[in-house]
Amino acid sequence: MSMNLVTLLYLVASVFFIQALKGLSHPTTSRRGNAFGMIGMAIAVVTTAALILTVSEQGAQGLGYVLLGLVVGGGAGAIMAKRVEMTKMPELVAFMHSMIGLAAVFIAIAAVAEPYAFGITSEAGQPIPGGNRLELFLGAAIGAITFSGSVIAFGKLAGKYKFRLFQGAPVVFAGQHVINLLMGIAIVGLGIAFVVTENWTAFFLMLALSFVVGVLIIIPIGGADMPVVVSMLNSYSGWAAAGIGFSLNNPMLIIAGSLVGSSGAILSYIMCKAMNRSFFNVILGGFGGETSTAAGGTEQKSVRSGSADDAAFVMGNAESVIIVPGYGLAVARAQHAVKEMAAKLTEKGVQVRYAIHPVAGRMPGHMNVLLAEAEIPYDQVFEMEDINSEFGTTDVVLVLGANDVVNPLAEQKGSPIYGMPILEVHKARTVLVNKRSMASGYAGLDNPLFYMDKTMMVFGDAKKVIEDIVKAIE
Repeated sequence: MSMNLVTLLYLVASVFFIQALKGLSHPTTSRRGNAFGMIGMAIAVVTTAALILTVSEQGAQGLGYVLLGLVVGGGAGAIMAKRVEMTKMPELVAFMHSMIGLAAVFIAIAAVAEPYAFGITSEAGQPIPGGNRLELFLGAAIGAITFSGSVIAFGKLAGKYKFRLFQGAPVVFAGQHVINLLMGIAIVGLGIAFVVTENWTAFFLMLALSFVVGVLIIIPIGGADMPVVVSMLNSYSGWAAAGIGFSLNNPMLIIAGSLVGSSGAILSYIMCKAMNRSFFNVILGGFGGETSTAAGGTEQKSVRSGSADDAAFVMGNAESVIIVPGYGLAVARAQHAVKEMAAKLTEKGVQVRYAIHPVAGRMPGHMNVLLAEAEIPYDQVFEMEDINSEFGTTDVVLVLGANDVVNPLAEQKGSPIYGMPILEVHKARTVLVNKRSMASGYAGLDNPLFYMDKTMMVFGDAKKVIEDIVKAIE
């Protein structure tokens, strides 16, 4: 296979990847976007396999190793994708990011050890060109940070491990930012030393420090900010792949990595705006570690609770209802029951809409995917900026398992989530909140919304509660 044909096929695959990103930008075109992505990846894999057979001295054997890797990796990925629950999707994404970072590290180590095997040098024993050393340094460093950072993110998202670093609360200590800065400078210094001298000791010390920095920049980030972390690590994994692509002179890896890196960075910026966070602080891992607490004293207040029958009566006699889905809805797998409830309310002449916060759940788009799975009409689903102005004139808001994204403490100075835009549920005439208990949300904060006179708490599993509401609606 000629290199001209390889380049052309890689270009075609890149066009498919671009179309995939375009399709994934909206729920109505997401299936098409996924199809474009799969076709593009198939073209890239087949082209790479043909290239191995053409240029490698041991083409058949090399291709055999590649196919073995595809079978093992692809099989494991297919099994995980088939078994993963919707609530565990963020953890799966974090795991995938960690694997991309680790792959970049392994490739960089192999390329430093045997540059001739990767076509970096023309003969065995020749020194690695300076430009390639720089690319290997960047790819390896970013890959190591991505791996260890993603491992911590996985633990925080899972929320079931007792290890302190895996818990949702921020881990902060005196001089944390100074230590991060000094270690960052050391990484750059060791990287430059490797670029200049090709010293293996400098390379592996740089790699070790990068693994540590990946941990340090994620542990001070609180649970409420984890959706931004997911998109940030997505960007890091792309840049790691692109850096290795330059070293291997692989245009497909460069293009794909750049697309992932840039789209992840854009998504992180959008998430930061949605949460009123500094984009540069996110990149440096410098946010989410605030330790101040908001005043309020709501812990001693009592709440007004009701039954599913009470909630059905209130919504059945309303003119407009807004449903706010949250992580609790995903845990209970209640999206189909919610669709049935909305259909019954619509039959009674009630206007039903859904309000989605950009960071509801534990990853960007988590709630959109959840509602799409139940085939809820897209024209009933509204983003925060489009529906916030409607809460003041809405009769009833039903909050299903959401907490931090509807917490009025975001409007109170001194709160750890101060300044984060929220769904202004507290402005509605009546608020119904379904939760299993009065436990705090992922940010570890109490929610004054639950204690308002206009709020009625309906405790229990979301699916069971919604099914009871459906039965009670006349």
